[in-house]
Amino acid sequence: MSKRVLTQTLKQIICLCMVAVVIAPILLTFFAALKTKADMATTSPLLLPAWDRVTFENFQDVLTDKYLLLGFKNTGIILIISLFFNVMFGTVTAFIIERFQFKGKNIVVGLFFMGMLIPTFVTEIARFQVIQGLHLYNTIWAPIVIYVASDLMQLYIYRQFISGLSVSLDEAALLDGCSYFGLFVRIIFPLLAPATATVCIIKAINIINDMYIPYLYMPKNKLRTLTTFLMNYANAQQGSWQTLAAGIIIIMIPTIAIYIFFQKYILAGVAAGAVKE
Repeated sequence: MSKRVLTQTLKQIICLCMVAVVIAPILLTFFAALKTKADMATTSPLLLPAWDRVTFENFQDVLTDKYLLLGFKNTGIILIISLFFNVMFGTVTAFIIERFQFKGKNIVVGLFFMGMLIPTFVTEIARFQVIQGLHLYNTIWAPIVIYVASDLMQLYIYRQFISGLSVSLDEAALLDGCSYFGLFVRIIFPLLAPATATVCIIKAINIINDMYIPYLYMPKNKLRTLTTFLMNYANAQQGSWQTLAAGIIIIMIPTIAIYIFFQKYILAGVAAGAVKE
């Protein structure tokens, strides 16, 4: 066997192992969601139940919980508002940094990226005090403010993309009498569509999967999100692993759907602007 064939085989084995590590927990959870409580105790977790014993009652129990719909509603509100302000602030800030020269620009950029390097848990006490000082604690606006202000990933993506856009576009628009505001709204922002799609997808997945911030800043039952619903549901279903597995599968559906349908935009948006001609 040649060295090249051996290398390719080894790469494929490593990739298959990585896929198995990711897929196996999802399959085991799905198998458990289709089992009765008796089957959970008598059958292997690696196997599906017999076809005549497959049940969907576990999913029905989860779907009839009154807090599930509330979780979808609250998560949707937080998601839409957070993404809107992330896109608006991210595009404007990246445009100003990339296209304008001003005193202290390097300091501003350095502070932005320093904020990305500092773990959020280090500043948790200060952040909690700020949220309380703004009277946002136990309101749906607390996580929205945090998601908009604390994650600067979109700034990096937009800067990379704008740096790949020709300055000639700006010059031509300004010569035609376009203002800087018009330049941004009519030319720059529409060209940022791939980067915007990437930012929205990545942030949407992070927000949907986040349990820490909603749990800490919105303890009210009426403010439950999908993740805090699942956490409380798990506490209420102690010993009922098959019902809990069904809840996990249902909560996973939005994230999986978003990633499957829009994964090409993630790769395109991250890579866009990374290489200059």
